[in-house]
Amino acid sequence: MSDITVAPQTGGLTATGLRRVLATLCLTEITSWGILYYAFPVLSVSITHDTGWSASTITAAFSLSQLAAALTGIPVGRLIDRIGPRVIMTLGSVLAIPSLIVVATAPNLALFFTGWIAAGIAMGAVLYPPAFAALTRWYGTGHVKALMILTLAAGLASTVFAPLTATLVQHTDWRATYLILTAILAIVTIPAHWLGLHGPWPHPPPPANSFHADHNAIARSPAFLALVVALSLGAFTAFAGVFNLVPLLIERGFSPSLAALTLGLGGAGQVLGRIGYLPLAAATGPRVRIVTAFAATAAATALLGLGTTVMVLIGVSIGAGLVRGIMTLIQATAITERWGATHYGRLSGLMSAPVVIVMALAPWAGTALSAWTGSYANTYLLLAALAVVAAAVAFASVPRHDPTIRTTSIR
Repeated sequence: MSDITVAPQTGGLTATGLRRVLATLCLTEITSWGILYYAFPVLSVSITHDTGWSASTITAAFSLSQLAAALTGIPVGRLIDRIGPRVIMTLGSVLAIPSLIVVATAPNLALFFTGWIAAGIAMGAVLYPPAFAALTRWYGTGHVKALMILTLAAGLASTVFAPLTATLVQHTDWRATYLILTAILAIVTIPAHWLGLHGPWPHPPPPANSFHADHNAIARSPAFLALVVALSLGAFTAFAGVFNLVPLLIERGFSPSLAALTLGLGGAGQVLGRIGYLPLAAATGPRVRIVTAFAATAAATALLGLGTTVMVLIGVSIGAGLVRGIMTLIQATAITERWGATHYGRLSGLMSAPVVIVMALAPWAGTALSAWTGSYANTYLLLAALAVVAAAVAFASVPRHDPTIRTTSIR
């Protein structure tokens, strides 16, 4: 783990206050991810069937929401650095309510798209990046453990809300389902963000050196650019792989139910990866960690393209999920490990924006690649090659000649 020392946060929260903040964000991230993100793939078939709008068209609306979230994250990060998360995340929850109501009641595509774009702006204010910024500042040197707990909890979002959404739509329709979920979102997240995130917002920790004090210099540095490029390539590989895993497995002869089960087991692998992150971080430096993770992503993706037997493909899927779980925390801690927490919100917003944009485009692009290459198996081999490039670029993502960063050599 990096030896950058995050100074004690004078004027911050008590131990009780820190536990309250962490519990609040665990609750609101589960709810926000579950309703704003994971409900859509469950309801997409019903939306298409009821409205006659094509699957590609409604998916484009959802993808636009992710682009809006990415662009929103940049000013959100700057504001959280200045004033803290309470007002911003509460307003994000408030905005999400009319946005989803518009989605649920839209009589035409124009309003459907408008609702999703507004929902994307709300996502930029309530999903991982602002929550990570809040915990990083409030928890100081204990932020890695707090981030691990948060991501473990948020990993339950699909487990809780995908079945709930499926049950609701069986008894009503997709519009009523979204309205019910919107009511849950309002009841849970608006008061939780306002009441649970109150408390003094500590001053940012002092920079370790003069370079760390200049966020503009950091954002223009080769290491920051390499980090953004590597994470974007890795995100493309991971999300294109996840969203096209079921078609790949069906192509390999899996039944649809077994393919879906295998996808779910990959989610279980993410939990294992997040649990294992702390000992991994204690034993390795930032460069070793990120390069190894991308190399493992490349290997797992290639094996999915090459594997033919059921047990091999299931095992590799779990392993790929484990690596994705580790990558979530690598991204969450990448800024503090390299440049400290002084400008975490601002730099995290700049780093996350292109990553989220790539994540939004990856599902469609993965499908397009399968048509271009002739099979999903060939697509996974191409994705593996991109992960190799990500690993090579990631090697340069740690600033050179910075005495505040311990970089374990790669053996």
